[in-house]
Amino acid sequence: MKNNKSKDELPYIPEIDKIIHEPARLTIMSYLYVVDSADALFLQRQTGLTWGNLSSHISKLEDKGYIKVTKEFLGKKPHTALQLTDEGRDAFFQYRQNLKQMLESLP
Repeated sequence: MKNNKSKDELPYIPEIDKIIHEPARLTIMSYLYVVDSADALFLQRQTGLTWGNLSSHISKLEDKGYIKVTKEFLGKKPHTALQLTDEGRDAFFQYRQNLKQMLESLP
């Protein structure tokens, strides 16, 4: 797609969700976008984050309403399951669209 703007004009830059845009949270959201749910240990292994760092990012996403955290016991072991909320799924879809639009508008 050819961009007809002169090199002096800045392309329109859509608003990028800063909560999702942070690299660790973007990785978490990406993994959760393609599955129904995932446990925290899986995400920790996939992202390479420490438990404390992962927990901090999960809290920010949960506070925003993007993920649902379910804590339970499987037998005697604690288990934390994570999944995107409908709002989180919509926000991630919109994030992807905005980023794509921004990148495509570059000369």
